[in-house]
Amino acid sequence: MSFLREITEFLLARKKYWLIPIVVMMVVMGGLVVLTKGSAVAPFIYTLF
Repeated sequence: MSFLREITEFLLARKKYWLIPIVVMMVVMGGLVVLTKGSAVAPFIYTLF
């Protein structure tokens, strides 16, 4: 979690606001990968893509 905090502080300090949506989408996609591995929800998520 400290990694996410450091990225957030970097983005705000350097005023790189255009990177925030990219980081958010990477976190969301990573969460989907973790949640769908061996899950009963996996077939439903795969149909979205």
